[in-house]
Amino acid sequence: LAKRYDFLVIDHPWAGFAARTGVILPLDQLLPKGFIADQEYNSVGKSHESYHYDGQQWALAIDAATPVAASRMDLLEKENIKVPEDWSDLVALAKKGKVLLPGIPQDTLMSFYMVCCTLGEEVCLSEEYIISEMVGLEALDLLRDLGQHIAKESYDLNPIKVYERLSTGNDFCHSPFAYGYANYARAGYAAHRLYFHEMAAIAGQPLITTLGGTGLAISAKCRYTEVAAAYLQYTASPKVQKGLFFDTGGQPGHRTAWQDEYTNDLTNQYFKNTLPALKRAFLRPRYHGHLHFQDNAGAPIRQYMMQGGDPKSLLGKLNELYHKSLK
Repeated sequence: LAKRYDFLVIDHPWAGFAARTGVILPLDQLLPKGFIADQEYNSVGKSHESYHYDGQQWALAIDAATPVAASRMDLLEKENIKVPEDWSDLVALAKKGKVLLPGIPQDTLMSFYMVCCTLGEEVCLSEEYIISEMVGLEALDLLRDLGQHIAKESYDLNPIKVYERLSTGNDFCHSPFAYGYANYARAGYAAHRLYFHEMAAIAGQPLITTLGGTGLAISAKCRYTEVAAAYLQYTASPKVQKGLFFDTGGQPGHRTAWQDEYTNDLTNQYFKNTLPALKRAFLRPRYHGHLHFQDNAGAPIRQYMMQGGDPKSLLGKLNELYHKSLK
């Protein structure tokens, strides 16, 4: 793609790959220091930091996202159901057949990271194992406890399909954690407007989800770097982020847009309600080989959530994938 296009919209786990291969340009010499400093100061959580790797800034966070909770408040009120406050509430609601979550391998892996972080330990802190056995087994146990009760169709859904299903039908009323899309909080976007809010807690700690979002980068093959750099500044500027970018369906990456009354009034307070989740979101590993692990580790966790099995054997498999990715 970098050979064909001047700009790329990238996910931050590619930062290590970018630093190793040089397929996109470091922005530190192309953009004014004051502008980059403003981007850092107004970052939504670790969004700006997520594109900083090996001492260089590889993209600007034009979009910020992390898994958040969404509910159909009309259905919850109709059936006199409270929004789940802790994991046990969530499992109880799942047993009633009211919960949808994204269960494809990629999102399942992000959920595993989430539960580990919420239990107090981040992944990839050691080169010996992806997560300590004690925390890893507890995380898998919690995911299996929920996974056996959620709708089977969840395991074929990504976040967008979850929101489509939640906003168009009347069978499900709650999604506990899926990457947020502010569009579904806008009046008239879908058949039923979704309300986004704080997530359930584990032992009093609200879920620490896995940071997403996207960044705008410049290809190393670009011949007009000054023009490209000017466009990056334009797109990431607070005026455009909370104006044109938002107005045309974007989900901004500049903190002033998340705190703005205009953007919140049009999204049923989506940004203010979910900003705490963004602030505490986990910045996933970005070393050069981690994408190999990310591409392969979700499927066995997904299988375990659906059908159970030997959790220690599963952790062993995850460690094998992790060791291979480090090489």
